[in-house]
Amino acid sequence: MEIILAKPRGFCAGVDRAVDTVELALRVFGRPIYVKHEIVHNTHVVEKLKNQGAIFVEDIMVIPQNARVIFSAHGVSPQVWTDAKAKSLKIIDATCPLVNRVHFEVKNFAKNGYEILLIGHRGHIEVEGTLGEAPDKVILVTDLEEAKNVKVMNPEKVAVVSQTTLSLDDTSNIMKILKKRFPKLATPPKSDICYATTNRQSAVKQLAKLVELIIVVGSIQSSNANRLREVSEAYGAKAYLVDSSEEINEKWFNGITNIGITSGASTPENIFNQIVKFIQSITGADVKELDNISEEVWFALPEEIVKEAKSNPQGQELLQKHNISKDVKMSIN
Repeated sequence: MEIILAKPRGFCAGVDRAVDTVELALRVFGRPIYVKHEIVHNTHVVEKLKNQGAIFVEDIMVIPQNARVIFSAHGVSPQVWTDAKAKSLKIIDATCPLVNRVHFEVKNFAKNGYEILLIGHRGHIEVEGTLGEAPDKVILVTDLEEAKNVKVMNPEKVAVVSQTTLSLDDTSNIMKILKKRFPKLATPPKSDICYATTNRQSAVKQLAKLVELIIVVGSIQSSNANRLREVSEAYGAKAYLVDSSEEINEKWFNGITNIGITSGASTPENIFNQIVKFIQSITGADVKELDNISEEVWFALPEEIVKEAKSNPQGQELLQKHNISKDVKMSIN
């Protein structure tokens, strides 16, 4: 029996940036630090930060006046910004830069008179924030059926954007329908689905050709982790999404020759490694790693936290540890 590990896997640059932001804020400003929504969709990350003094809330209005709040990697609507400023909250924006790019696209399309179709999952926090940029001009499209039936005021003036963590294949199929229905459909210069989602799904497609079973390590609320499970099954491998070794059933491996393991973009590597060791202990399998895409992507921390950290000895230490400064640029290879 053999265990094959997907590459790339785990934390993306946006998650790294968001988690580092909360840890650095706690170090520099002390407890408590309020965070609008879970900073990323992973129970282990959230629990760790809670233990350090982060308080996660869904409603800005429950945060005390003048307190410090961090907006999660998923982004927020303009209304949340307005509410936070009305309470004189000290805002640190940890929104992933790639999510911010989608917000900018919506605002730009709306300003130029387009009706905007947003491909995404209804109720997802990222989608809610994006919808809020132009609520009167954005229509959510969640699946093929909605793509076939969505109605717009002017078919000659329609644009499309998407959630950053969708299935590449599903989104492509929806786009084909929309482009056929609206030949003049305006699109962003490049796909809104982020590099990490793209790379992890590509790795899983390759993995599914080599194994019979894939374990995706991630939390149930993680969109990108759920998409990895779906892609695994779509490409022929049985797949399970697990958040810890306690969720693994040893019977899954009966009669299995090769096992693949991957993890979502918000899953810490130590949790991934724990599960790999657990599966190895019960199967006795050898472990190897796919030689796939190499990622070298960094996003600078929010300037408001870097400025404070540089004037704080503990903050300087953490900045040095993570080798992050406001001068770091995004690099994608």
